[in-house]
Amino acid sequence: MIKVLDGITVVDQGTFITGPAAGMLLADLGAKVIKVEQPGTGDPFRAFNGGLYSPHYQTYNRNKSSIALDTRDAGDLEVFDDLIRGADVYIQNFRPGVAGKLNADEERLRALNPGLIYCSISGFGATGPSAGRPAYDTVAQAASGLLHLLVNPENPRITGPALADSITGMYAAYGVMGALFERSRTGKGRKVEVSMLEAMCHFNLDAFTHFFSENEVMGPYSRPSVSQSYVFECADRKWLALHMSSPQKFWDGLALVIGLPDLFEDARFVDRPARIKNQEALIKILGDIFIKHDRNFWCAALTGKDVPHSPVYDSSEALEDPQARHLGLTVAGLHPTLGEFRTVRNPISFDGQRMTEVTPPPLLDEQRSEILAALGKKPRAAG
Repeated sequence: MIKVLDGITVVDQGTFITGPAAGMLLADLGAKVIKVEQPGTGDPFRAFNGGLYSPHYQTYNRNKSSIALDTRDAGDLEVFDDLIRGADVYIQNFRPGVAGKLNADEERLRALNPGLIYCSISGFGATGPSAGRPAYDTVAQAASGLLHLLVNPENPRITGPALADSITGMYAAYGVMGALFERSRTGKGRKVEVSMLEAMCHFNLDAFTHFFSENEVMGPYSRPSVSQSYVFECADRKWLALHMSSPQKFWDGLALVIGLPDLFEDARFVDRPARIKNQEALIKILGDIFIKHDRNFWCAALTGKDVPHSPVYDSSEALEDPQARHLGLTVAGLHPTLGEFRTVRNPISFDGQRMTEVTPPPLLDEQRSEILAALGKKPRAAG
């Protein structure tokens, strides 16, 4: 298996999602990631489902080792400092000011290791009127304008996964890798900073570009209308998605599939501008047709006419699709005490090789003895 970050050591003191997600992405690429956790409780995400190994924690902490250290304790701080001296990257996602209280601020760690890439993730940035505010996924989605595009105005409520947390972690890993590349040429360490607000505003770039360019404020239905995207319920109560875009051949194929070959000669639907303007009417017509047969029927028919579509899978279905199985998206590792751990592999391949090896997320303090041994220290009980 190709590990493009083999030889890179990361000390990950992140909690919840943003920091751990950044560390996981680096670990997936072959970096050695040591997760430093609070003794006794560890990453707070561990306990979200009771115990200390919740699905939430498992999601973002594969391919890592764990050691429990209280960096306010002199003995544990000595171990932490030794880890920093041998590290290439340090990651934290504390509120501004907290790292200093934990003896993990950049100035102190930079003195220990001038070449260190110090990654600091925050909610709203290190300075400014909102710097001290608590920020979680929904807060960042809302503050960046993204949530405005995701909430159904007819039934305003939060839906979907923790996009802001995961995406901020991706941007953090992206920044770290850029800094590592620069250091390979200059030998100079960097401080990499990213806030959830900045990450999500950049991720929401399309909406801002439309506003800057056309003074257009996009809404929840703007992009689906322009791209001509649809979801329909089928006779078996399962959903089907279409993304028709603009090529006429897709619309011609759809007309044949639904048995209305002349539908798109109707002035309301004759071309892209007309279909955008009259999308609600088209949704009503198509919805009344798709409800007549089950999803498998429609998928077979649409595939036969090369119409862009997919079943709207849930998590029990998506990885069982023949294409997902062909790509080997589900991978597994064996934990010595907890047994099989299954997850979704990293999507990147190098020279045709997929990342199929995975190490299950560690128990709290699981690798203490080996980490201390590598530092030339005698194992001792967690503080």
